[in-house]
Amino acid sequence: MADSDAAEEGNGEQVGPQVAVHKVYVRDGSVEVPEGAHIFTQNFQPEVNVDLNSKVEELPNENYEVSLTVTVTAKGEDKTAYIVEIQQAGVFQISGFEQDAQRGHVLGAYCPTVLFPYVREAVSDMVQRAGFPPFLLQPVNFDALYQEQMRRAQQQPEAAASQTH
Repeated sequence: MADSDAAEEGNGEQVGPQVAVHKVYVRDGSVEVPEGAHIFTQNFQPEVNVDLNSKVEELPNENYEVSLTVTVTAKGEDKTAYIVEIQQAGVFQISGFEQDAQRGHVLGAYCPTVLFPYVREAVSDMVQRAGFPPFLLQPVNFDALYQEQMRRAQQQPEAAASQTH
């Protein structure tokens, strides 16, 4: 048998941290082609900007809704070719994490990593349906983004404390 920390067979007890994905869905999505058909009569190479944000909402019974919002804007020559925005969400049950920091890392890095492939597919599909060449979002290191966010959060109180002296 496994070590004593493991759950006994058949007793239904969960021991240790658990993450379960209950639902993945598009919470909101839109595509806009502001210039309409006129944009297709021009020959220019737009510059593409990608904005990425995540949000967490606590639900009952150790459930959390994590939303990953991606906005892709393609502009060129003072004209916007397209704007695609997708809000991909998931309901995750997170239990057994004794420290808030561990739960925060799961919600801030692991859950967005699970949602990202769905966002990538939705953005690509919407860009093509708008009549433009395929656009593939590049991989994102959500662990690094989360660590940077935590580092900045720690520096803000330190900076505020040093300004009061």
